[in-house]
Amino acid sequence: MRRDVLELRQFYASDLGKAARAMVGRKVIEAWGDARGLDVLALGYATPFVSVARQAARRVVGAMPAQQGVEIWPAGEANLTTLVGEDSLPFPNALFDRILVAHGVEESPDPLAFLREVWRVLAPSGKVVVVVAARNGLWANSEKTPFGQGRPYSRSQMAELLREAELEPSGWTRALYVPPLNWMAGWAEGFEQTGSRLWPGFAGVLLMEAVKQTFAVKPKGHAQRVRRARPLLAPSPSGAGASQAPVTRIPVARAPVSQAPKPMLRRGLLEAGREGLSFEGVGSTANGRAAP
Repeated sequence: MRRDVLELRQFYASDLGKAARAMVGRKVIEAWGDARGLDVLALGYATPFVSVARQAARRVVGAMPAQQGVEIWPAGEANLTTLVGEDSLPFPNALFDRILVAHGVEESPDPLAFLREVWRVLAPSGKVVVVVAARNGLWANSEKTPFGQGRPYSRSQMAELLREAELEPSGWTRALYVPPLNWMAGWAEGFEQTGSRLWPGFAGVLLMEAVKQTFAVKPKGHAQRVRRARPLLAPSPSGAGASQAPVTRIPVARAPVSQAPKPMLRRGLLEAGREGLSFEGVGSTANGRAAP
């Protein structure tokens, strides 16, 4: 069961909630910068962490689940929030370049379907940051804060869930090392600096970034036998075993052709030429005159 939007607003108005807003919002800025010229979606109850992005981004929209309720945001200005269904976000495909999910996955009845909708509305190569309560942190055991509700996640569990939703994890970080006590909110900055070095496993919040990767698929061709018409007058192949049709030769009458008389050659000269041009035993020369 989700926490009511009024309870979430009351927590972030307290000193501890303001410290949580500052610590988590700083990590989001480190991951995205100011998101200048980008379309940003704050899903769940993520509006406290996107105030800086609203100044430079092209568009910032807040979407809050119907079981949680919706509030007007930002206060005193034109409303930028809307009430949505978890498994049917009212946005076209690939609309947003950046999506921040906070207080959304832990209390969702179907976290996988919830993240599948995030994948659908995220642009190709777009990035999403999911903020969840850390399983080993103190905040997951405190029911006085919104992070003590629902299911906390470890880093491996969150990465596996994102991969099942076809989102590829690309980075992670931790925040909220201060104990979840309102009177200790003034030391939140000191706990944040010291805790990240001395006891990083006791952070209250886990932030994991994932990327939507799309790949071009080249369709495979299917082999198909093609019947080719054989020409009627194609020559038959020659070689062993090839049958050849008998060829009928038709005599062709030729006109008589006058030929010049061939010179008479002596038989002895031709025979001598075949034997290596030896002229022994030749009684006369080629011009018919006797040798002296």
